[in-house]
Amino acid sequence: MDSEWTIGVIGGSGLYRLDALEDAEWLPVSSPFGKPSDEILFGRIGNVKLRFLPRHGRGHRIPPTDINARANIDALKRSGCTDILAISAIGSLQEHLPPGQFVAVDQFIDRTFARESSFFGSGLTAHVSMADPVCPRLSAMAADAVEAAGGTVARGGTYLAMEGPQFSTRAESRLYRQWGADVIGMTAMPEARLAREAELPYALVGMVTDYDCWRSEDEAVEVSDVIAQMQANGDLARRTVERFIAALPATRAPSPVDTALDHAVITAPDARDPAMLVRLDAVLARWLAQ
Repeated sequence: MDSEWTIGVIGGSGLYRLDALEDAEWLPVSSPFGKPSDEILFGRIGNVKLRFLPRHGRGHRIPPTDINARANIDALKRSGCTDILAISAIGSLQEHLPPGQFVAVDQFIDRTFARESSFFGSGLTAHVSMADPVCPRLSAMAADAVEAAGGTVARGGTYLAMEGPQFSTRAESRLYRQWGADVIGMTAMPEARLAREAELPYALVGMVTDYDCWRSEDEAVEVSDVIAQMQANGDLARRTVERFIAALPATRAPSPVDTALDHAVITAPDARDPAMLVRLDAVLARWLAQ
């Protein structure tokens, strides 16, 4: 397993560039799963290689449901990434998580329904564990980086992934609070599931832009307010990425996620679809080499 870090950064709403990147170059990366959200920005910060992908594309062209998460994760894998740090704008479902707060998410409730959620299917079946969907090592380092950048972060929180693109009704927002969700967003699923299938340790830092509409005394969520808070969060997010990279250990120790597929693929060897194996050449690279 590679002992060097190559960090894939998925930039969410409010994070469309990384100014600190050296030797930066946008390069197209093709995927058998379709077109990624954008070209990938190859570069480095110091001695650490970095691959940056704006989740919605430059200019925020792509709505949540239309994001091709399979192509995005596959393209990052093909770009040599060893780990993924994802940044997302989120709404708050809890009073103690005000706008401007960051959250190092550690759990998800997936309410999406119109998206391809797995690399696998008929001809090659696999079931990866999602009990602990983020990498605790990366998540802790990301939370440390937020604080080092001057931000406030909650270490842990449950992210409710909704389909969108509309915001919640008040009834939905209150229901999600009853379920134990802390924050709400539209993009982290199936992204986190696919990262696990691709054996890429994944951490998500959420940037709170608003209180969701569960607070009856408040006005409903408005895009103009969200955008204003996103812009304020964006500068802190860029500093967080820089601090995260600067604090990485010189040598990357192995992660349990690196071998997530070892006991996940259950299709018998003589029943595996050769075309699926070719399509999954990047996702299955380590597994096929065994």
